[in-house]
Amino acid sequence: MIVHIVMFSFKKEKKKENLAKAKAILEALVKRIPSLNSMEVGLDFMQGERSFDLVLTSKFDDKEGLSTYANHPSHLDVVSFIKEVTDGAKVVDYEV
Repeated sequence: MIVHIVMFSFKKEKKKENLAKAKAILEALVKRIPSLNSMEVGLDFMQGERSFDLVLTSKFDDKEGLSTYANHPSHLDVVSFIKEVTDGAKVVDYEV
């Protein structure tokens, strides 16, 4: 199994609105991308100095499934939106 984790920092402008939209459109991907086995999207409530605003944890059967997800048109649409409203992201992919 492959686990894909991404942590995002959102821009201050319309932050609350953009976080809600990002969470909704990310969670909708589970129904659109067959290789995506599960996804959990969490919003940070601590808002600490080192905190990220949103974390995404998704699971795939294999590396090919992750690649299919990464290149799927629905995922690419979400990426376009997220790039506009974030300051950056950190990613970890690992095999279990």
